[in-house]
Amino acid sequence: MSKKRPDGLLIGVDEKVSYPKAIALGLQHVLAMDLYIAPIIVAGLLSLSTENTSFFVQMCFLATGLATLIQTGFGLKLPVVQGPSYVPIGAIAAIGGKLGLGAIAGSLIPGAIMIALLGYPLKVFAKTVRKIVPPIVGGTVIIIVGIALMPVGLNNIYFAEGTIGQNVAIASISAGVLVTCMVLGKRLPRFGSFFRLVSVILAIVAGSIAASFFYPIDFTPVKEAAWFSLPTLLPFGKPVFDMGAILTMMLVYLIILLETTGTWFVVSTITEEELDEKRLNRASFGEGLGCFVGSLFGSTPLTGYSSNAGLLAITGVGSRMVIMASGFILVLLGFIPKLSAIIICIPESVINGIFGIVCVAIVTNGMKIIQPIIIDDRNMIVIGVPILLTIAVTVLPKEVLATVPNWANYLLSSGISVGALATVILNLIIPVDKSLGQQRTQTESPEK
Repeated sequence: MSKKRPDGLLIGVDEKVSYPKAIALGLQHVLAMDLYIAPIIVAGLLSLSTENTSFFVQMCFLATGLATLIQTGFGLKLPVVQGPSYVPIGAIAAIGGKLGLGAIAGSLIPGAIMIALLGYPLKVFAKTVRKIVPPIVGGTVIIIVGIALMPVGLNNIYFAEGTIGQNVAIASISAGVLVTCMVLGKRLPRFGSFFRLVSVILAIVAGSIAASFFYPIDFTPVKEAAWFSLPTLLPFGKPVFDMGAILTMMLVYLIILLETTGTWFVVSTITEEELDEKRLNRASFGEGLGCFVGSLFGSTPLTGYSSNAGLLAITGVGSRMVIMASGFILVLLGFIPKLSAIIICIPESVINGIFGIVCVAIVTNGMKIIQPIIIDDRNMIVIGVPILLTIAVTVLPKEVLATVPNWANYLLSSGISVGALATVILNLIIPVDKSLGQQRTQTESPEK
């Protein structure tokens, strides 16, 4: 007897669809994802040339596709699109800036292997998740990610090509179009899903047109880029293994795992598929294997994209076959440098205007998770202090980083890492008010 499809889905997780339909629906996921924003920000922080930035984005497309196929095919086995995580941006920039690009790969490879081993053969990931990632931790970490990334996007607007006034105007137009599409997606029943799916594309087009009125957009890299090229292993040189960088990135990987676990739980809720221990351990293995493959091709760490869960709810398409089609499309894009070059030509103000709204969405998603939690004194500390520490590290003067050891430098370069680590520790060491459960029952019983 076939499993009943969840009410919110038009196509179930394991339902078969035709190949043309799978490709068309998979392409929607690819077009609606902001997969290229994180690598572009990292490339800017590392001061990569236009050619290297284009190649970097191209490799991130390839790695994203491979990781999606791994996770959806035999890892988590749920419709999850993998993409470059925003969490390690600060740490990667610090490691690459101090030790060179080779040290980035050298720090990523051991961490990816560690994450895979936590799933299999050690099988400890699922038990750990149950203990240290309750909703208060997961929701706070997601809020921290959004808050820490906001200044990154704003600085990239202020210091992009052109005057501040021009850049703010361009970013505002891009963000405004994106917000308008989001609102229309809720207000128009018949065409809502269309506007939601193409919102990022429309925002990029509108922002780029606005930018062209202020200064010419240089498409020379597109003309110079090849139509096809094969990827290379370790494109940025032989890995450099620095113990401080490795330990820092291992910690960052654990934080990324906190982030992606939240996405898995959201997808599980939408698809009504149980996240048992076996599936969680497979997911950790798939996450680590995908990150390992990505690091070999020069990509940043990959994670399950939370925006993907939103698309599942909007489109009602929960098919793994469709998401695997997205993976194949992304792999194909990794072999087409000309397409990557087109993306690189998009003005920074356009990308970062959109990125600002993405940060807002991340923060509000975190708030939704912690909304049902009673905010007593303990929970106020668990939520508030990590946010304070995240902001403190984000605005920390760069001169201070030069006076601390390398391992501390890498850690303090990422407000997300500090805030997420503080959330986990505070939640573990501060005693829970045992009367809280009774208070919740007394509060909810009249409504029932």
